Amino acid sequence: MNRRKLVGAALAVPLVVTLAGLVAPSAANAQQALSGKTVEFNVLAADGASVESAEAAVRAAGGTVVTSNKAAGLITATAPENGFTARLAGNRAVDTAARSKSIGQSPRGDKAAKTKAVEQEGRSAKAGKKKSPKATTAGLDPLDSLAWGLTAVRSDLARTKQAGDKRVKVGILDTGVDASHPDIAPNFDRALSRNFTRDIPFDENGEVVDGPCEYRGCVDPADVDNGGHGTHVAGTIAAAADGFGISGVAPGVSIVNIRGGQDSGYFFLQPVVDAMTYAGDAGIDVVNMSFYVDPWLYNCANNAADSPEQRAEQRLIVRSVNRAMEYAHRKGVSQIVSLGNGHMDLGNPLPDSSSPDYPAGTAYPRTIDNATCFSLPIEGPHAIGVSAYGPSQAKADYSNYGTERISVSAPGGYFRDGLGTDWYRTNENLILSTYPRNVALTEGAIDEAGNITPDGEALGVQKACKANGTCGYYQYLQGTSMASPHASGVAALIVSQYGDYTRNGVSLSPDKVKRVLEGTAAEIACPTPRTVDYTPIGRPAEFNATCTGTPSFNSFYGHGSVDAWNAVTNGRKFLK
Repeated sequence: MNRRKLVGAALAVPLVVTLAGLVAPSAANAQQALSGKTVEFNVLAADGASVESAEAAVRAAGGTVVTSNKAAGLITATAPENGFTARLAGNRAVDTAARSKSIGQSPRGDKAAKTKAVEQEGRSAKAGKKKSPKATTAGLDPLDSLAWGLTAVRSDLARTKQAGDKRVKVGILDTGVDASHPDIAPNFDRALSRNFTRDIPFDENGEVVDGPCEYRGCVDPADVDNGGHGTHVAGTIAAAADGFGISGVAPGVSIVNIRGGQDSGYFFLQPVVDAMTYAGDAGIDVVNMSFYVDPWLYNCANNAADSPEQRAEQRLIVRSVNRAMEYAHRKGVSQIVSLGNGHMDLGNPLPDSSSPDYPAGTAYPRTIDNATCFSLPIEGPHAIGVSAYGPSQAKADYSNYGTERISVSAPGGYFRDGLGTDWYRTNENLILSTYPRNVALTEGAIDEAGNITPDGEALGVQKACKANGTCGYYQYLQGTSMASPHASGVAALIVSQYGDYTRNGVSLSPDKVKRVLEGTAAEIACPTPRTVDYTPIGRPAEFNATCTGTPSFNSFYGHGSVDAWNAVTNGRKFLK
């Protein structure tokens, strides 16, 4: 690791600012007239200042406090769009204020041209088809033969010693979890699950965001997933091993939905921060974060192409997310984060022409300075970054890489793996996991009667039914979003095996979890030659990647592939 090994400390110098992007206090500022329509703002309390004092500043400036997060010092407020931030300028209780925008997006969100195309690549072509205390153990389920990731991380062996303890909680910070799925229901912790979002039918310009609200009050229950992404992630981590359907890497642990994303796939700052800090307060052991921050692919402190207001917005995002991640870490949460699907070395980022990607049509070219620009949460403090490989162990073409932020690697699926073999461009190269019935119906993979349609068959959609008629559905996806859940599952097994059990639950420090996860990973050497040419599989030369480092740590695989069996049998030596 280099510059960003201690990313929290690295951020301190460029980001300790006083109301970034705003001017110093003056009588003119204090009397700045408020005008324009009422919009949302994010306001971040200054270091050392109470949230109550920042709330008072918001009200004194003519704003209305909507919600606050005391742990991170983040406030959402409404105020007229003009004059509000100027009135806050120089107030010692306030660090930064900026217009509220969507700041995060699941890889299945609205950036369909890039992100959804990655995960659902098999749908764009005719894919081929081929068929501690006393530890809890488990066997395999019928569809596990199609889930090559389980054997790749040796979950099949690990569960004969440790299948995961129900008291270990894994948080899914995503767009929801379908608790009605028969492979999710046995392990779903309904009491702890929360939805921190509110559906947004239309934005302020009348553009559709989430569409019509499905529930009164526009707040989905905490057991619903209208996108499928979160349910897929949850199944990979902890689908129950019960002789039915499919099982997860840690089939005995509990799933907690801590939803921070909209139906549309966008993530907003306040819900994301609220979910992160709630994970710490609720005693969650591991959190999987398979999303990245928008509207900026990289949040830059002082990019010359950005306006002062845009710089303030990006600084606010960085500081808020970093505070929330530091809080969760202090509270004992291991934070597993997908490395991203941008096919780039995170230590040498490509120019960004996609930001801001919200509202639509506002993006412009930016050169990214690696020292002062951060992609979040992967470049936040204490993130355990996971890259993706395919069934041949080849680095997936889409996967980000680089020694700067990588920790370990895991199965993420790789549709184009196995060029020259019958594996090439098959659904089975992807990751099979749980699929909400409502989403399968919406996407045309099943019909109203629950039968798999011809389109669903072409996609490799699977169906399993119990004797009582209850059926579960399963879909293939690929991405670093599919890799990080494999690592989260192994992390949950580590907590189960080595954690301290008390009347209140289980605990194991995130630093120890990381040491065991990395120390027990199966080394994978760089390929020969070290530069991989992806043009033969139809990718532009921009995808070509060079692996640097040694078998024990390199830019493609980090410390190696997560290894559940090694973790639960040989991990104790890394706890000291």
